[in-house]
Amino acid sequence: MGFFKSLKGDHPQMIGGSSDRNPHSSLSRPQLPENSKTNQSRPQSTLGYEPPPGPPPGWSEYRPPPGPPPRREESAPPQGPPPSYPDPSAEPPPYHDWTVIPDTSLLPPPPEIRHDASPSGNASTYEADRALEWCRMYPPIRPHQPTPQQYESVQSGNVRLTRPCEYNGTLVTVNQGMMKGSTKAGSKDSCLLTSFPMYFACADSPLSTEASKTIYFEVKIRSISRGRSNDESSIAIGYCGIPYPTWRMPGWERGSLGVHGDDGRKYVNDSFGGKDFTSAFNVGETVGLGMNFSIPDSSVVSAAGATSGTKTKVEVFLTRDGRKAASWDLHEELDADNDLGVEGLEGDFDLCGAVGIFGGIDFDVFFNSKDWLYRPR
Repeated sequence: MGFFKSLKGDHPQMIGGSSDRNPHSSLSRPQLPENSKTNQSRPQSTLGYEPPPGPPPGWSEYRPPPGPPPRREESAPPQGPPPSYPDPSAEPPPYHDWTVIPDTSLLPPPPEIRHDASPSGNASTYEADRALEWCRMYPPIRPHQPTPQQYESVQSGNVRLTRPCEYNGTLVTVNQGMMKGSTKAGSKDSCLLTSFPMYFACADSPLSTEASKTIYFEVKIRSISRGRSNDESSIAIGYCGIPYPTWRMPGWERGSLGVHGDDGRKYVNDSFGGKDFTSAFNVGETVGLGMNFSIPDSSVVSAAGATSGTKTKVEVFLTRDGRKAASWDLHEELDADNDLGVEGLEGDFDLCGAVGIFGGIDFDVFFNSKDWLYRPR
């Protein structure tokens, strides 16, 4: 017992003393010297903070630019009123009486309304789509120079119609420039074209000849097979560029125009309903259609030809029983949203005479001027 007491007495502060309640006695640890890292890392609350010498990194003192500051000059506004401001000393404009109705006689006529469909005969959508695809495959051919024999034959009226495969009837030549035709009731649309163009762009264009050119022919309607309704047969007269789909009436496809006898409307590159023009054709009546090509009044034509971009002036006219009944300017006001233009009809392509037929029709065609009822001036 005393042995253990003497051991306790030798280290009273480390065994059972109030200053150390840690069960892990320091006897089990080696004592660190006072200059160890543990003592150096302890913060010293008695030491103050000393800033590093010099300014902070990136800091520089600002110095004003040398010399005095720029002078501030005051500018006066320019003399007189502002631009576009009326002179105060000028007389005021005259009073405009807005109640006065303006004179519109010098204004161009408004574009005619194009109909979406004809009130009588209308072809199927299938036939129209078929013709559209055909025209894409076969564009208009370039004008060709006629031989002297061909040109003389056309000028003398020695012209005949060709019979397309869609034509269901008879077609005979009576004499030079006169033909008789007859179709059966229920016949589908067909377009008969002249064997030669009636207008040769290379030989007849006023822009190269400096002279006007007129083409014209007549058709006499001998009978119309009415059937069960009045729209089952009709005839149309017109002009077409070549090639042309011969199962379509003249005026329905590109490069063509025509006046249709069932509704009296004019069709210009228009496969819809045409535009109002005249009354329907009658049995026993002789109708004629002409085109007059001339130089525009405002154009200047040199000895070598027309200036670039010049267009021929074209008038289309209709006669009935030898009298001029109606006409229109090919370049009249057009509706940009609905009209399809006049490409191919302005005198820069060859044009053939055309007679369109559907249903049962008996008719005569006259290309020789001696057989015409109309007498051009």
